[in-house]
This record gives sequence, structure tokens and C-alpha cells, in this order.
Amino acid sequence: MIYNKGEELVCAGYSVYGDATILVLTFGDDVNGFTLDPQIGEFVLTHRNMQIPEKGGIYSINEGNARDFDKAVETFIYHCKNPLKGPPKKSRYVGSMVADVHRTLLYGGIFMYPANKDSPTGKLRLLYELNPLAFVIEAAGGKASTGRERILQLEPKSLHEKRPCFLGSKTDVEEIEQLYKECDKT
Repeated sequence: MIYNKGEELVCAGYSVYGDATILVLTFGDDVNGFTLDPQIGEFVLTHRNMQIPEKGGIYSINEGNARDFDKAVETFIYHCKNPLKGPPKKSRYVGSMVADVHRTLLYGGIFMYPANKDSPTGKLRLLYELNPLAFVIEAAGGKASTGRERILQLEPKSLHEKRPCFLGSKTDVEEIEQLYKECDKT
């Protein structure tokens, strides 16, 4: 079976359910959000041309797994909590990838689901979890990486192939990528 790279996607999106039902879609150029209006039973354009901030003040990761994080992720989280300049980043983690990525898209920052000792290739599926959300994040001006590679350039080898992921504001994702480069040298 041959699977296409994420950069060959034509359209991607997701829905978030809560106080409101929001549908976020992109065809690769811009990202638009639509909110369900229950009065008329239709989705109304409420978030036109969504753009993720260049740098964010939020990081999202399951810190319950901290004992299994590699050196790059440990260092990044330390920098989030103890920045050289400015206030520390806030930790926010819902536990739902879509909800966490949606918040990251709106307010900036980074969503992280790294590999660990128990899952050395990561836990999220490249083909149907990472690629669609990476496509949305990049269309909104953000970045999507495994820490070492751009997610959308990966060629899936199997339907359920798993990879680590770092999705969000360009500056934040580039910082974790730099930390992986430094750790890989040692």
C-alpha cells in the first residue's frame, strides 16, 4: 500500500465540541473557523483567516510522563518555566489533541506529544492524526515537526505509523528543533 505525504493533502480540518460547536477548515491557503448557529442550524464564518501567533505563552504536554522525557524536551520545559526574558509560559493540557491544538492555534504556543521510553516512535498516528493537524497549523503560519523532521514531508510506511509531534508557533517549534540538534551532537 502506498500512502501520500502530508504535504499532498488538499483539505484538512477538525471539529471542537463544547459550549459551541466549531468547525475549522483549510484548503492549504488560509484557515477559517465556523461556529454552529443552533437557531438556523448552519455553520457561520466566525474566525476568518486564522493566524497562529509567531510565539506563544502556552505550552501543552502531559507532564505526568515527565520522568520519560528526553533531554531536549526536559530542557524546553525548563526554559518555558524559567525563561531568560519575559514571563514564564503557562502550562495548559486538556488531554484531547484537537482541543489542545485548537487553543494553540488561537493563542499561540506549542502542543507537544514527544516520544518516550515506552513509545520510542511516538504515540500519535502520522497518517490520520498528525498530518491533518500539521496541515492546518502550517496553513495558519505555524510549524509542525517531530523535533527532527517536518511532519508533512514524512512518507508514511504503514497505516498506523506513529511519530512524536511538536505543533504550534514557529518560534516555539524552532526552539525544540534546535534543542534536538544540540542533543543529537552529544
